[in-house]
Amino acid sequence: MTQSSTPFPQAPPASLPFLVPTLSRQSALFMIGSALFVLGSAMNIWHFDNTAASNLACFIGAWFFTAAGLYQLVLSGDPVVTVPYAPGKMFRAERLAAATQSFGTIMFNISTSAALRAKSVDTEKHLVWNPDAGGSVAFLLSAILVYTAYYRTRGTLWEPRRSGFWAAHINMLGCLAFAFSAAGSFVLNDGSAKDAGLANWGTFIGAICFFVASMIVLPKLGWNRRTAEADARS
Repeated sequence: MTQSSTPFPQAPPASLPFLVPTLSRQSALFMIGSALFVLGSAMNIWHFDNTAASNLACFIGAWFFTAAGLYQLVLSGDPVVTVPYAPGKMFRAERLAAATQSFGTIMFNISTSAALRAKSVDTEKHLVWNPDAGGSVAFLLSAILVYTAYYRTRGTLWEPRRSGFWAAHINMLGCLAFAFSAAGSFVLNDGSAKDAGLANWGTFIGAICFFVASMIVLPKLGWNRRTAEADARS
């Protein structure tokens, strides 16, 4: 009697729709994360005097950013594309942008996690500000790569009738705002921020920009349906 190499029948993998990356889920995750960063920075701007709640909101928001970044990385496609010149392949700007932004979200995870339990100035400098600044630089670099990808695909950076045009530019504004926020939040020797107002408003404005940029690219938005129909006709 022969025995099967698989004595027990394998059950089909369980369906977990929330693990299936889609543009809608990616956008929703970025929007939730952005809303939490808006909430956290608003608590500081309008002096609700609850630093713990503000840090917690940003901590949770950073995890939504990370999940969205991973979805974006998967959806960005192949890492390279074939080109008619040596060496025959080139990195795709879309993939590089997604990878860079995903790295930035992980840096924000480190920063916001450390902010919850930072007890010394040294900790704030090395585990809060340093990764926050690194994440902001990564976001800014990713925004530049988004411009590169858009230009390679469309041949122009000026298409105000397309949602992708507005998403790219608003995303850049958000990345610039986060960069200013990182500059303002530089930790001084006494533990205070160099410019708390700039840090809080930069986060607030940047998060609003990310929320709007993510909302714009939602597939169900009427603007995107019209754009897709126009592309299909051309």
